[in-house]
Amino acid sequence: MAKPHFPGRRTGNPAARAKPQLATAAAASTVTVDAPAPKKRTSPGQFISQVQAEARKIVWPSRKETWITSVMVFIMVAIAVVFFWAVDTALGWLSTIILAIGQ
Repeated sequence: MAKPHFPGRRTGNPAARAKPQLATAAAASTVTVDAPAPKKRTSPGQFISQVQAEARKIVWPSRKETWITSVMVFIMVAIAVVFFWAVDTALGWLSTIILAIGQ
């Protein structure tokens, strides 16, 4: 059975990784970094055509889907309102009882 590949996963001898060794000053000073590749520039005409191509891929919801989604949002808001009202009322009542004990 093949093992799944995960990006950034370390391979090799796990025992060699167990205790990282300190790098010497000479080894640390010889580290090189690859320069990033130059970015390819697009002309304004190509940009406009790419934007139009992406805009053609947009799928807008129908009027019915928008209506159903809006109704569902209002229902969820109403449920949240009732829930938070009930919690607020219960905590207010509880705090009144606790504060009355101290008097």
